[in-house]
Amino acid sequence: MKRFLLRLLLLVSIIITGIPAGSFALDQTAAQRVETEENFAAAETAYRNGDLSLALSRFRSFVLRHHNSALAPNAYTYLGRIFLRQKRYADALLYLERVSPAERSAEVRLLIGYSLIMSGENEQGLALLQPLVNLTFSPADQQYLFEALALAHQRQEEPLRALYFYHLALAGTKDRQALLQTVHKILVDQSDKSLLTEAAFMFNGDPIGQDARLQLARKSLADRDQQQALQQLQLILASDVSFPWRNEAAQLMDRFSQGSWLQHDAIGVLLPMSGRYAPFGKLVKRGIELALQLHNGNKLPLRVIYRDTEGDPAKARESAATLANEERVMAILGPLTGSASIAAAASAQKNETPLLALSQRATIPGVGPYIFRNSLTSRLQAQALARYAILQKGLHSFGILAPDNRLGREMAELFSEEVLKLGGLVIDEQTYPEDANDFRAQILHLMGKSAEHKKDDYRQKTEKELLDDLFVPDQPDYPATTFDALFLPDYADRVSLIAPQLAFYGIEGLPLLGINGWNSPDLLRLAGRYVEGAVFVDGFFLDSPYPFVKDFIDLYVETYGEEPSILEAQAFDSANILFTLLDKPEVTDRSSFRQAIANLKNYPGVTGATSFDFTGEADKVLFQLQIKDGRIIQIN
Repeated sequence: MKRFLLRLLLLVSIIITGIPAGSFALDQTAAQRVETEENFAAAETAYRNGDLSLALSRFRSFVLRHHNSALAPNAYTYLGRIFLRQKRYADALLYLERVSPAERSAEVRLLIGYSLIMSGENEQGLALLQPLVNLTFSPADQQYLFEALALAHQRQEEPLRALYFYHLALAGTKDRQALLQTVHKILVDQSDKSLLTEAAFMFNGDPIGQDARLQLARKSLADRDQQQALQQLQLILASDVSFPWRNEAAQLMDRFSQGSWLQHDAIGVLLPMSGRYAPFGKLVKRGIELALQLHNGNKLPLRVIYRDTEGDPAKARESAATLANEERVMAILGPLTGSASIAAAASAQKNETPLLALSQRATIPGVGPYIFRNSLTSRLQAQALARYAILQKGLHSFGILAPDNRLGREMAELFSEEVLKLGGLVIDEQTYPEDANDFRAQILHLMGKSAEHKKDDYRQKTEKELLDDLFVPDQPDYPATTFDALFLPDYADRVSLIAPQLAFYGIEGLPLLGINGWNSPDLLRLAGRYVEGAVFVDGFFLDSPYPFVKDFIDLYVETYGEEPSILEAQAFDSANILFTLLDKPEVTDRSSFRQAIANLKNYPGVTGATSFDFTGEADKVLFQLQIKDGRIIQIN
């Protein structure tokens, strides 16, 4: 009814005023056009005022209501820009690609190409952006272009082209530090000396060229080309161009001034002080602090500079470089975890800084001549057991009963190797599942019998069989096994299950050999008489009669209120080794320090007398421990 009245009033007004109906329709279209333009202008104003949330809402509303407008492509472009600024590249593409190909300006193609590359679509993005390189854009869009092309070429491992576009992007970037950090990573990780030389020439006079010269100097030092290194450092320091690593260049330059570069009273330490391994890092730090306290009490004081690796290889590598080049320490102690130790060792070797690792990772000493390791490894235990059994006890043949896991396989292989070196032989080896609690089949195989055969032995005999047995002549007693000793490389809880079963099936009085995992009160409590006489090795023993071990334990308990573990003991020894060698007058630089560590013989540590072999591996006299009269005692 209301709509009818409105139409009636409109008709009356037309008749009265004499206005043609077509003219009204034109005015209505003009009004819609004005409304469209006003809506677009309001959204554009919000964008320019930096209110992206309001602009996003208004442009979305605009394209829904006016998708046929000539302004729609501009609205899609603005929506794309909003999402680019929010780093929502997929959303940006959703709107930018709504602009029809025929209507896509160079600006839109640039934004689409940038979004594609930032989304990981390198080839498509490059195809759009490369034709735009010589066009002129706004400063912000020019920055998008250069940074996207740089990233794409970096991903394609074309470092020089990537550096060229980063060089172009440097002038307009809002985060200069982040861009130079990216460039630094390319120069360090993706560049050889040839490329660095070219980069230093191409970008001479800007921070990228300076960093290229610095990396060229570092590589020249590593190649022992001091003349080339000196030349590059002099060019860096003679220039007034600043870049984040200028101090490192100055520190490297100090190497050419005799006696002025290294801090002769400083040792660096890399430990996981935060993250999942932090509890272990804090225990190791206790041992180091105790050693420092003792040293500085009666000698010229030394300093320890800690860096947190967080257990992360990248952090460990970076921290090792910082200690070597910025803190200028004489040597580095740590890290503790395997992957972090490998990364730090590579960095220390590159900077020719002695590093004494605490990790058990097998490949660490092989990184280079500046890398050493002081830790209780599987090989050390295998060596110590083989030497004891063959050289001291005269045993020559061995059986192995090991868990089917990494520890069991590694210890079995290493023990076999060490026995063979000394003229012995492993003649039987059996494995059991890691979670096993029944070892009958494996034990019977060690005895040369099958499980089925043994079943017959234990069935109840008939009356006839018992009578027949009376007239069978006695047979001579044969040993239960054909080897002299049995090696059990497992932990105390599992050994406590195996030992009684050995006796039950007839293997009694056979020498048992074990690893440091046996060193637990649980072994005595659970296995009792079945492990009496067994011998195992460890790197630390709380009840050792050695006076210096007792002194260390007493001092630790007095300081921290609890007994130390092998972690603190190894850290205490390792720190004392470095402090003792640093006090020697002949240790004047890192090279002489490295030589002193390599020449160390039988250092009397609380984890055993310590030397280093030609690979940098610790050669230690481990504690030989025996179970006697229900107690664990030291027998060496």
